[in-house]
Amino acid sequence: MARMKDVYISEIAPALMKKFGYKSVMQIPKLDKIVINVGAGEARENSKAIDAISSDLAAITGQKPMVCKAKKSVANFKLREGMPIGVKVTLRGNRMYEFLDRFFNVALPRVRDFRGINANSFDGRGNYNMGLKEQLIFPEIEFDKVDKVRGMDICFVTTAQTDEEARELLKLLGAPFEK
Repeated sequence: MARMKDVYISEIAPALMKKFGYKSVMQIPKLDKIVINVGAGEARENSKAIDAISSDLAAITGQKPMVCKAKKSVANFKLREGMPIGVKVTLRGNRMYEFLDRFFNVALPRVRDFRGINANSFDGRGNYNMGLKEQLIFPEIEFDKVDKVRGMDICFVTTAQTDEEARELLKLLGAPFEK
């Protein structure tokens, strides 16, 4: 929410500036965007799968998802160029902070045997990637209306230069890293 952005400005940014010794406030890393991707391999047989995934993703994020189409034909996968094979949403601004808050504080604690998220899933450039096995952890999804349990990939894109800076940023934003 907008409150999360205010917390970032008042508490998180000064803490990062102090810890890493930045000379300018423009050097402080911030969360740029969150990309949520759902691959749908079964979409080539079942055309309704993309609609179901889109409605689930729209309910979770509050934003209309974009359908991703195949760029190349692959005979082994029975895939033709232009066929829909996935759905993605890119969140920025207030929607991003709102999703982040709900994800860390409501959805992740609902994961079975949850001990925290892996602290080693950074890509070397300050971005964090993680996968979920099911969309049912989000409270917006009604269990009775789900046709199939699907996973998703979530990518947190930051302006941090190193993984250490990004880890500290996400920790201050509320990411429950495992001990």
